[in-house]
Amino acid sequence: MENLTNINVIKDIFERHGFSFSKTLGQNFLINPSVCPKIAEMGNAAEGWGVLEIGTGVGVLTHELAKRADKVVAVEIDERLIPILEETLADHDNVTVINEDVMKADLAAIIEEHFKGLKVAVCANLPYYITSPIIMMLLESRLPIESITVMVQKEAGKRLCAEMGSRDTGAVTAAVRYYAEPKLLFNVSRGSFMPAPNVDSCVIRLDVNKEPAVAVSDEAFYFRVVRGAFSQRRKNLCNSLSSAMGIPKNVVTEAVKAAGVSENARPEQLQLTDLAAVAEELKRVSEN
Repeated sequence: MENLTNINVIKDIFERHGFSFSKTLGQNFLINPSVCPKIAEMGNAAEGWGVLEIGTGVGVLTHELAKRADKVVAVEIDERLIPILEETLADHDNVTVINEDVMKADLAAIIEEHFKGLKVAVCANLPYYITSPIIMMLLESRLPIESITVMVQKEAGKRLCAEMGSRDTGAVTAAVRYYAEPKLLFNVSRGSFMPAPNVDSCVIRLDVNKEPAVAVSDEAFYFRVVRGAFSQRRKNLCNSLSSAMGIPKNVVTEAVKAAGVSENARPEQLQLTDLAAVAEELKRVSEN
C-alpha cells in the first residue's frame, strides 16, 4: 500500500481497525515521506540482502525495505498492528511479520530460517526508552548481521556515535565501538512523526566488526571496567573505578599506571586500547 505517510490514510486505517497509540510502547509513527526511503537505501536494503526490522508501525519502513531487499522479517510486539500490517503490506510476498517481543525472540533461529544465503541487516525505528538495550542485545548476541541502522533520539545518537576521547563519550560509546563502527547518517525533526515526540531524532548505522575492536582476556570483566570508569563522570578514572568496583584506590592507581595511562586521566579522554589495558592490569592484580 502506498501513501502510508499520509495522515488521512493513516487515520482511516486506524479508525477502521479501532487502533489508538500506546504510550507504554512509545509509539511514534513516521509521516515524513522522505525518511524511510533514505533509511532503506542507507541501511543495506538491497539485492542479496535480508533485513530484520524491529517495530513496524503501520509498515511505512517495511514497505520501503521490501521494495529493495530480497526478504524482510519484521518483529512487532503490538498484536493490534498485525491485522493492519496484513492490509498495508498485502502487496509484498517477501515480508514475514512475527508478533513477538524482540528482546525475547530467538533471533538466531529467525535469521537461520528466513535469511539463508543472504547478507543480513537490521533496520528499526525504536522506542526511545529501549534503544540502548536492544542495540546492545543485538551486538552482544553476536548474530550473523552486518549492520544495524536505527532511528534514535538525537542526544542518544551523539553518544552512540561519539569519537573515543571526546566529551560526548560514555560507557555506551565504548561498548558500541567494541563491537561496531558507528556512523551518524542524518537528522530527523520531531515533526516527522505522529504523534510528534518532544525531542528530535537521528538515524545512525552500526557496521558490525568481524572481530572486537580490542582484544581482552575476559569480556565480562572488561565491561565491568567500562561501566565503572564512566559511572562518576566528574571524578578521574582512578576514583571512579575504585568507587564502582570496590577496589582500593592505591591498587587501581598502580594498575592504571602499569597500563600506561595517567592516574589523573578522566574516562572520556581514553581510547578503547587504554580501557582494555586498564582492564587487563586490574584483572591481573585482582587475581593475585
